[in-house]
Amino acid sequence: MENIDIKIRELKLEDLDDYLFWNHPSQEFHKFNGPYYGRDSEEELNKYIEELRKLLISGEKNVLRNKKIIANKTTDEIIGQVNWYWKSKETLWMEVGIVVFNNNYWGKGIGYKALKMWIDQVFEENPKLIRLGLSTWSGNERMIKLAEKLSLKKEAVYRKARIVDGFYYDSISYGILKEEWRLLSNT
Repeated sequence: MENIDIKIRELKLEDLDDYLFWNHPSQEFHKFNGPYYGRDSEEELNKYIEELRKLLISGEKNVLRNKKIIANKTTDEIIGQVNWYWKSKETLWMEVGIVVFNNNYWGKGIGYKALKMWIDQVFEENPKLIRLGLSTWSGNERMIKLAEKLSLKKEAVYRKARIVDGFYYDSISYGILKEEWRLLSNT
């Protein structure tokens, strides 16, 4: 499993059962992916999946909008998801994120490959973009290591800004400028 080729793609109709399974509130990744935010209930998740199903059946392609699926290039199996959102549209600043749903894929370099591909794609598809950020919390050591491995700069630490299981954690923000990313990509 160490050398898995991946791709970033749209969600497809045939993915919906797996997508529902992997997004279930009981999945392990929820402990690390913004656990200070409330989770959707099973009922809310089922409703969301049915909305996606209707859109896909009607022929719509980009149903996840600013999110894409990370899939095994060989088997097309869903591994995780990447996303972007505007932090400040006025200053051309987006944030990106990643989640590897299946913990059997954790620690295998999938996050590194996927987030590198995603950052390339986001900069390519948004040529006016100046910078990308990534935010996490001090309890998510894998995300911190990933940001640093990708050469994102630690730009801010908001002390005791997140509460998880009754304990305070820091919120940590990383960022990279487009010209810095291009220099890294050309080396």
